[in-house]
Amino acid sequence: TLGPVGILVNNAGITRDMAFRKMSDSDWHDVINTNLSSAFYMCRAVIEGMRERNFGRIINISSINGQRGRFGQVNYSAAKAGMYGLTKALALEYAKRGITVNALAPGHIDTNIVQSAGAELVQRLIAENPVGRLGTTDEIARCVLFLASDDAGFITGSTLTVNGGAYMI
Repeated sequence: TLGPVGILVNNAGITRDMAFRKMSDSDWHDVINTNLSSAFYMCRAVIEGMRERNFGRIINISSINGQRGRFGQVNYSAAKAGMYGLTKALALEYAKRGITVNALAPGHIDTNIVQSAGAELVQRLIAENPVGRLGTTDEIARCVLFLASDDAGFITGSTLTVNGGAYMI
């Protein structure tokens, strides 16, 4: 009804935080399915149309914890790390078809998920961050807009790290 999909932003994310030894199969599968498998299925649903039109932008929202890991987030870190492999492999397969595939690696952003961790953890995250604050959803949105724009047409297979200096690779 709305026409073809030219831009896909995969931004699903849930947590089921706990130590690995306490993690159930369900906790593992729920996070992997929501945070990684959903991106695979969404890409598969739109990639042929993008290929036929020789244009597309896919932006996968990953996480700082997919780059460095985090205690109590084996499932989340694994799923978000998988986003980087998905991004790079798709970028290689579809670059010649005018489709760019990139990832964002946000640090700790002021969202409901972060706030639900409790005030003590939020304050610790802020104290650990070189810029001394959480990121904003508007800052992430501006990065998505850039990667979706013609200005980013030569960028593919890359990860834009947006974390206030919390993790530098």
